[in-house]
Amino acid sequence: MTNDSPTDGRRAARAERIAALGYAYADQPTSPIPACNLCGHAGFVVVTHRDRYGYPARAMGCRRCGLVFLNPQMTADAYKRFYVSAYRPLVSAYHGRVIDAKSIQAEQRSYAVERGEFLDPFLRDAGYATLLDIGGSTGVVSHAWTTRFGLNGTVIDPSPLEIEEARALGLDTVTAIIEDWDAGGRVFDTVVMCQTVDHLLDIRGTFAAVRRLLRPDGVFFVDIVDFRAAYLRNWSVEEAIKIDHPYYLTDATMTAYLRRAGFDVLRTDYAADHLLVGYVCRPCVPATDSLPDPASVATLLDEARLVQNAPRGGR
Repeated sequence: MTNDSPTDGRRAARAERIAALGYAYADQPTSPIPACNLCGHAGFVVVTHRDRYGYPARAMGCRRCGLVFLNPQMTADAYKRFYVSAYRPLVSAYHGRVIDAKSIQAEQRSYAVERGEFLDPFLRDAGYATLLDIGGSTGVVSHAWTTRFGLNGTVIDPSPLEIEEARALGLDTVTAIIEDWDAGGRVFDTVVMCQTVDHLLDIRGTFAAVRRLLRPDGVFFVDIVDFRAAYLRNWSVEEAIKIDHPYYLTDATMTAYLRRAGFDVLRTDYAADHLLVGYVCRPCVPATDSLPDPASVATLLDEARLVQNAPRGGR
């Protein structure tokens, strides 16, 4: 007689599916992160040594601002290869169902409707003409919003299969990661970054680029997977960490990033899934010294430690 639970069986099956992919994360080229991407501090604390897939992905938290990130991180070239061949199969293996450029579109349509309602007061009848969707995947969200708000849309994404879907919808497309893209002096009335910021390799640099790409009277929309909500939901820091997300943001760190980059947050919204937090912003004078409150940073790191060690049944 064994004490194995159904949960143990599901975890074992999931581990087998992931192992069967043969993706050798430990063999990928990586680069160390010597200083925090948000505040430049070099004092870190390790919050976990593995991710939800079981890979040896070490995540650290900045002691000064509370930003959490993988360290070391895969190189840009390694991430490009990952998104072309491994990303969707890995997520599919984790969830036990096919998640690809076709199957994700139903979820994206629902997202477009919900987030479109949130954006409506800022984009409808605003006189805008262009939209840039960074990490726009299949273009379903861009297509819904360009149709709803009368815009011409451009999608940039590193996945050729997903860009193919976006192109079929009549959108302008760029197959690249935003860090490598040369916009050639183009500017846009609206820039959106939907469920993407966590995937970036350089959030600070990307937000600076968005500031240049956005017209002075334009609108920037971005949302995050709230790191605290993610680890509290499953009472596990490891379950909130995954190699496809180099960075892990909270409302405090995201607000600091936006203020430092020169964005004024007009409205914040907690999505129906209780994980995503959305921000509608306009350009403003940068507050280059913006930081989360030190007490909130200490609380975050202490809480993560508690979640790592407290029994799940003792919540």
